[in-house]
Amino acid sequence: MAKELIRLQNVSMQFDGETVLDNISLTINDHEFLTLLGPSGCGKTTTLRIIGGFQTPTSGDVFFDGARINDVPPYRRKINTVFQKYALFPHLDVYDNIAFGLRVSKLPEPEVDKRVMEMLEIVSLRGFQNRKVTSLSGGQQQRVAIARALVNQPKVLLLDEPLGALDMRLRKDMQNELKRIQQALEITFIYVTHDQEEALAMSDTVVVMDKGCIQQIGSPVSIYNEPENAFVADFIGESNILDGIMRKDYEVEFFGHRYQCLDKGFAKNEPVDVVIRPEDIDIVPPGGGYLSATVTNVIFKGTFYDTFVDVGDFKWLIQTTDFHEIGDVIGISLDPDAIHVMKKSQYSEQFGDYSSYSAEYDEMEEDPEGEADEE
Repeated sequence: MAKELIRLQNVSMQFDGETVLDNISLTINDHEFLTLLGPSGCGKTTTLRIIGGFQTPTSGDVFFDGARINDVPPYRRKINTVFQKYALFPHLDVYDNIAFGLRVSKLPEPEVDKRVMEMLEIVSLRGFQNRKVTSLSGGQQQRVAIARALVNQPKVLLLDEPLGALDMRLRKDMQNELKRIQQALEITFIYVTHDQEEALAMSDTVVVMDKGCIQQIGSPVSIYNEPENAFVADFIGESNILDGIMRKDYEVEFFGHRYQCLDKGFAKNEPVDVVIRPEDIDIVPPGGGYLSATVTNVIFKGTFYDTFVDVGDFKWLIQTTDFHEIGDVIGISLDPDAIHVMKKSQYSEQFGDYSSYSAEYDEMEEDPEGEADEE
């Protein structure tokens, strides 16, 4: 059974009368890789800073290993932080950057050397100890920052958008490295990002946040496949979000068609939001009782096509390996497990129609030099 390590209980935070965190509660387990995910301004970095002791909540409590730590300063918490800006010492080499905290703690030099060399091995920088940090690549500097944070043997590592400055290829490599390091050391990582792909790739648990509130907590698979509201469905991957009516358990209606689904527990004829992922839609010949759609735009994405279609006055996105011409009329087939039904929420009607995206694609195609002209 997982052991609780950190607990936030009814935590709120206000700055100048503005609520940044609104009565959130969260449990983080020992050895867990947990990601706080959400758009800018959602409260995720504030949550991280409260856990690290850099900010004190306006109300609520923070517990570490069962003890309340609201008033415990950062240096007395068994927690270290890696920021997006690595804050390495440019005049020191790799070894001395990593050893810095140990020497401040006045550890014997043989123990310092043992720990630094072990950490260089863990972050795959053995042989780099005499290099100046200014001569390293972004990914290597990132690993030095991680090694410096971990060499003090914290129980928790906080990471605030640490891969934001890296290019896409290096980001993906470092995602794998971070997960490997976390598993090798068996400590708790709490990670902040606005990148949903990053969160899904690395995490044991994802906490989706918006407007200072937690919208959903779950595994990457459950967050993606079973979003609890339209915000989560839209933020985690691409989604077609439709108005529907739950006619009865396992049967939902939208666009005048009734479909079998896997959801139950709604009131009879309850208005609902229906989520359909673009990759779960099957294109079939039109007619035969299938929902009918007209192709309005097609964007090649390498391994698949983003195919935009009109269904009534609503624009869907379908991701398919088959090419269809603009103007083609197609049929849409949906299996029960492709349909996910959600309760109506404050986010209903805000997401899911791809009209604006298609308009942007149209403008780009009509004036491919427009962006260059503006510069």
